[in-house]
Amino acid sequence: MNKQEEAFTIRAAAPGDGEAIVECLALAFAPYQQAYTRDAFLDTVLTAKTVLERMSQMSIFVATNESGKVVGTIACKVMENGRGHLRGMAVRPEFQGSGLSGRLLNTAEEELRRSGCKRITLNTTEPLKRATRFYQKYGFQPTGKIGSFFGMSLFEYSKSI
Repeated sequence: MNKQEEAFTIRAAAPGDGEAIVECLALAFAPYQQAYTRDAFLDTVLTAKTVLERMSQMSIFVATNESGKVVGTIACKVMENGRGHLRGMAVRPEFQGSGLSGRLLNTAEEELRRSGCKRITLNTTEPLKRATRFYQKYGFQPTGKIGSFFGMSLFEYSKSI
């Protein structure tokens, strides 16, 4: 069975998924490590401690393959004024191109919609051109807001839901 045919299950992350989430993020973002500042990379791929902090602050979903291995993740949070925010989407390299990213994004969007959000924001960095194209394909548009992320520019994107 190839990666296009493999069945995935998406579920809320459990406390015991922390190590697998960190591994998934680290593998997915490894090709961009040299383009990131040290602190920006650590905040992106998380650590054993910071993944637990994120789990306490955001809803995190994981995608598992048929053997139960975490192969993708995304986090979302309800913010103020009917806005939701996405963070930390990653798919292990061997499962990229399988359609899993779209399923993870749809899961997070549905969670935010059920929570009353009307708009979703996310931030991305300049090196993540493929991710930017992906988000635009799914209806996210640049807002023009550019923030600072540990010495890197952070570009905001938004979508109405």
